[in-house]
Amino acid sequence: MKFRVGQGFDFHPLEAGRKLVLGGVAIDHSAGLRGHSDADVAAHALANAILGAIGEGDLGLHFSDRDERYRGADSIVLLVTVWERARDLGWRMGNADLTIFAQQPKLAPHLPAMRHRIAEALGVEAARLNLKATNPEGLGALGRGEGMAAAAIVMLEAD
Repeated sequence: MKFRVGQGFDFHPLEAGRKLVLGGVAIDHSAGLRGHSDADVAAHALANAILGAIGEGDLGLHFSDRDERYRGADSIVLLVTVWERARDLGWRMGNADLTIFAQQPKLAPHLPAMRHRIAEALGVEAARLNLKATNPEGLGALGRGEGMAAAAIVMLEAD
């Protein structure tokens, strides 16, 4: 196969007193995402999409929340580890599309920094990554501001 496609999704609840990190960028907000790692839903969704494309399960399989080595882990480091595995198998980034779902804070001003941070971490051109955010308009748990989610799709090309 010359091309592989993978999709990923992640969701974490918000918790007061935690730092909010999305796409490897710290964002000023009254709460952060709760999880075993830094709970960066954007990095997690993208890592899951890459793992899906290479047929190697999901993030939890590789970085268990029962493993204390990953408590508070920087999710960009986990994403880089996943990407290195894909590259070792002969894959390169075709493109990735990532959507973050959050009621607050407004994420549009932070998207360029997230795109730059992820591209830099993966060693790919920023033009291969698309990031966007959407507001759930008050609907459901995300709309009530109880958490955030992200969805990603990637297309990988064989070297």
